[in-house]
Amino acid sequence: MADIKALEHPTLKVPYEILNKKFRAAQKQLDREVSHVQAAALEVEKGLLTEKCGAEEINKLLGGMVDKLQVLKRKAEESICEELQAGYVCKKRLEHLKEHTTGGQAWCRQRLDRMLVDYFLRQGYYNAASSLTSHSQLSHLTNIDVFLVSREVEKSLMNRETGKCLAWCHDNRSKLRKLHSTMEFNLRVQEFVQLIKTEKRLSAVKHARKYFSNFEEDQIAAIQHCMALLAFPTNTELSPYKELLEDDRWGRLVEQFRQENYKLYQLASQSVFTVALQAGLSALKTPQCYGSSEGRNKSCPVCDERLNKLAELLPSAHCSHSRLICNISGVPLDEHNQPMMLPNNRVYGKQSLLQMAAENNGQVICPRTKEVFPYSSTDKVFVM
Repeated sequence: MADIKALEHPTLKVPYEILNKKFRAAQKQLDREVSHVQAAALEVEKGLLTEKCGAEEINKLLGGMVDKLQVLKRKAEESICEELQAGYVCKKRLEHLKEHTTGGQAWCRQRLDRMLVDYFLRQGYYNAASSLTSHSQLSHLTNIDVFLVSREVEKSLMNRETGKCLAWCHDNRSKLRKLHSTMEFNLRVQEFVQLIKTEKRLSAVKHARKYFSNFEEDQIAAIQHCMALLAFPTNTELSPYKELLEDDRWGRLVEQFRQENYKLYQLASQSVFTVALQAGLSALKTPQCYGSSEGRNKSCPVCDERLNKLAELLPSAHCSHSRLICNISGVPLDEHNQPMMLPNNRVYGKQSLLQMAAENNGQVICPRTKEVFPYSSTDKVFVM
């Protein structure tokens, strides 16, 4: 259960955040429509109190109020439908997580597929993620919709366009304000820089007056640097103005948006698949995995060449009780499979040596040195 709580937090948190966002948006929208209805009702009331207002005028006012009520009803039905859909996703994911005790191998396989979909999405392999989602029928268990929306924003930023990202900032303004996000400010700064780079300095001044007026105290220095660009040519080598004019600022905006989007939905910066893989490799890693090729175990995942490289910077496992494994069969060495030492001081399991001796007329062959010894020359090893 601890494993589920540690690794499956995003599985429930993301749809909950979406439900919360839809609820707040619906509340604002309905409040706005209710105010329109109240304003229409007030107009009808004023009309009834006016002696000059005839039946035709009253009928027109009532018609306007009916229209407002119909709009309110339609918006309410749409909002409730969207909230129910988001709530249904939460319910389906909760039911899925409850199945971890009874789902067996099928549930574990589905969980691995979900982790892979999340990893593919974070790495930008959207087609692979969509294919795996469709093949494993995981549409209600993955956050693919969230990442597809973010992909469009990232593509627009890579194309040096700020419109979609600014719309995203406006759509999530209240939450981003709580997170103390600087995304919108940095976008406005980049728009100012682009105007300078295209020699539209008067437009840049108008842009600064419009968007830099409501600044925070910690943004004063950045605004001063921006305004100083008005006095420098676009090929200046003077820092920090040279850095403001560099093209790789767009790449930093993409990365900032990605991290802000993760925070918005309380997603970790690393995928669950990456965390689980690192934890597994670290639990199996020993100094022996990085010794000579002879000392590596073919059954150890960390000893595999590709995984060995991935685990290189990870900490080694802390084992209070060591467990010996037969290098031939991969079976633990214990009272049922006693460790036996050959004359060349190599140790293997008794079961493997007996089987080898039966196949070779009482002779055993050391798999490491290829030396041949009679089985009778082996000695028992006692581990203290």
